[in-house]
Amino acid sequence: MNRRSFTKKVALSVPVLAGASFMPAPQRILPKRLQPGDTIGLITPGSYIEEEGLQKAVDNMLKLGFRLKLGKNIRVQRGFNAGTDQQRLDDLHMMFADDSVSGIWCARGGYGCSRLLPNIDYDLIRNNPKALIGYSDVTALLNAIFHKTGLIGFHGPVGASELTEYTEAQFRAVVMEGRTAHSISLSPENKEKEDTAFHTFTINKGKARGVLIGGNLSLLAAMAGTDYLPEAKGKLVFIEDVGEKPYRIDRMLTQLRQAWQLGQSAGIAMGIFEDCQAKEEERSLSLTETVIDRIKELNVPAVYGLSFGHIANQCTLPVGIEAELDVEGQSLTLLEAAVR
Repeated sequence: MNRRSFTKKVALSVPVLAGASFMPAPQRILPKRLQPGDTIGLITPGSYIEEEGLQKAVDNMLKLGFRLKLGKNIRVQRGFNAGTDQQRLDDLHMMFADDSVSGIWCARGGYGCSRLLPNIDYDLIRNNPKALIGYSDVTALLNAIFHKTGLIGFHGPVGASELTEYTEAQFRAVVMEGRTAHSISLSPENKEKEDTAFHTFTINKGKARGVLIGGNLSLLAAMAGTDYLPEAKGKLVFIEDVGEKPYRIDRMLTQLRQAWQLGQSAGIAMGIFEDCQAKEEERSLSLTETVIDRIKELNVPAVYGLSFGHIANQCTLPVGIEAELDVEGQSLTLLEAAVR
């Protein structure tokens, strides 16, 4: 029997399992760059935002020269969430469908974005691409939308963030100016802080290139193993978190190693994990020891302490474009524009 012919016939006769995905990754879509005078849709896809936070988000948008359109349900509250899943989903869909809206900014993160993922209209988003901006819980939306549609999203300040000089300059460079070969170096203000969480250190030396994906560690760990997270293999992964004990950091990084092939990534850029140190009386490794323990043996270029995370001075990282990590140089360089 001709073994090659037999093997080919068998392969052709195997049915595609229901739910199995053999489709190639979607073609990348660059949103239009934002410009002063553009209308920004402000939504709360996760947690409820207090009046003070909403006013700050509005002031930030106006400071950048944008016009505003508030989500219909932005002031709705259901427990810790900004309304029901359907109400938050409706606002997300409405902003993508509205031709008068140029970009979508999440007023805050919190919790609740991952609940929306199964019911998002990804075809609507693919056909109406716009810049989606936020971080923390918004990690779920940025990665799922890129994975399902190819649309580049922006892990950057939420609407109610503190727009420091550094934060604003980084946002403008990436989302409004669309700079290429843009090198993101450490914030001078962060470098001067005494808090050890802000101290940058090398985990593994080297340089790495790859498509940027990542965000908040808690969300990445929660998404690992689902159909909403791009694979880590060959990617340049960035990770940040806040207010987590070292043993929780350990647990979540272990989850990413076991369920997400973190060890097969091209490189790992870790942001600032503020308020993640163990107390002196606790039986615990330090944050630094925990990070080194979970990342170093992966043997990929890796650095801790770049200027992103739940901090005042944060850069904007596009999810889905090619970048280079320089561990010794303590920088990330965006190798292509993230907007058109």
